[in-house]
Amino acid sequence: MLSFEPHTLSPAQLQGYLQSAVAPRPIAFASTIDKNGKPNLSPFSFFNVFSSNPPILVFSPARRVRNNTIKHTLENCEATKEVVINVVNYAIVQQASLSSTEYPDGVNEFLKSGLTMLPSDMVKPYRVAESPVQMECKVNEIIALGNQGGAGNLIICEVIKIHIHENILDDKNMIDQSKIDLVSRLGGNWYSRSNQGLFEVEKPITTLGIGVDMIPDFVKKSPVFDGNDLGKLGNVEALPTQEEITIFVKQNFAVKGVLSSDDAMKIHQKAKEYLNNNEALSAWKVLLAKQ
Repeated sequence: MLSFEPHTLSPAQLQGYLQSAVAPRPIAFASTIDKNGKPNLSPFSFFNVFSSNPPILVFSPARRVRNNTIKHTLENCEATKEVVINVVNYAIVQQASLSSTEYPDGVNEFLKSGLTMLPSDMVKPYRVAESPVQMECKVNEIIALGNQGGAGNLIICEVIKIHIHENILDDKNMIDQSKIDLVSRLGGNWYSRSNQGLFEVEKPITTLGIGVDMIPDFVKKSPVFDGNDLGKLGNVEALPTQEEITIFVKQNFAVKGVLSSDDAMKIHQKAKEYLNNNEALSAWKVLLAKQ
């Protein structure tokens, strides 16, 4: 058996072991606003419910391991004492992951991830309209667990209003676990779908994805693509060049055949095949070949 004391490992190694061993973890999709009213949205898997009376949720935006900086969510919770916790189901997991990209301060992750801002009733931060359950919360307390990279900050939230989509309820108006289709976080790129098991989500790139807001309307409005497809397309750093597209088409006879048909739905379906295999750049090359 491999054994060690935590202080003998680097923060990144220790984080990797802990995240892989303490799993699967539910995901807090936290929506906040800064002191100037600008929205922020980011997922956190150090999260759970700790009390029902009063209803208390706790999540932890940890200090970044690589440079010991703190996250916008923590700053906003400190400034406003309000947050909305949205749950993440399979239908929005790619968009939730994209929102974790470290865009500069002031960039709206709702727009970048292609999710809809829904006004809250009792707090200022917006809800995620696509999330099946949204919980408006006041921040009761923030507890810093350390001052080094990887140290958590426990944000203790009291739920003051809950919103639940009717389409996830059973005939007794209780949440049907098969309908809500929750996902949870494990180590590395691994997630778990509550009713189907493990799957991978490519981590957002360390630079910046273009975001769903930069995807052309002919793609965003296509009935072929769902939110997860758009999340994958928005996670590329840059669109392929015309030269890259030309080479790709020449080397792929199946793609050339689809493109020669001039059938937009067939072209989009071919692109979706690549997305299903997590080949977002190839999907982009198919989509842009006729533009």
